[in-house]
Amino acid sequence: MTYTYDDQNIFAKILRGEIPNETVLETDHSLVFKDITPLAPHHVLVIPKGKYVCYDHFALTASEAEIVDYTRTIGKVCKMLNLQPGEGGNGYRLLSNAGEDGVQEVPHLHVHIIAGRDLGRIVNPAD
Repeated sequence: MTYTYDDQNIFAKILRGEIPNETVLETDHSLVFKDITPLAPHHVLVIPKGKYVCYDHFALTASEAEIVDYTRTIGKVCKMLNLQPGEGGNGYRLLSNAGEDGVQEVPHLHVHIIAGRDLGRIVNPAD
């Protein structure tokens, strides 16, 4: 499958410094920042610095260094925010939308880390 990356998407502009953000953590391959419309007390976005449209695009084409960095960055943020259920935190939700049926709004891979309250069910059963 061929993915077309739109370099004018909001996250590309954030990575280029054209739009400000509230950075939580930055690594060689990833950027973590606070969501501008948080859905819970903790709501951050984790994006790779590379031009990846969605998670499968990233998983199939990113370098091992990018994949390891991105995955470890998610873990580091959960630890920084004291969310780890195995370490006394109350947990969190990871969410990444892909494509039309996934209701992806920004065509740049991003994972939401949402926490700090009961988040309810992930998906309501179909009617």
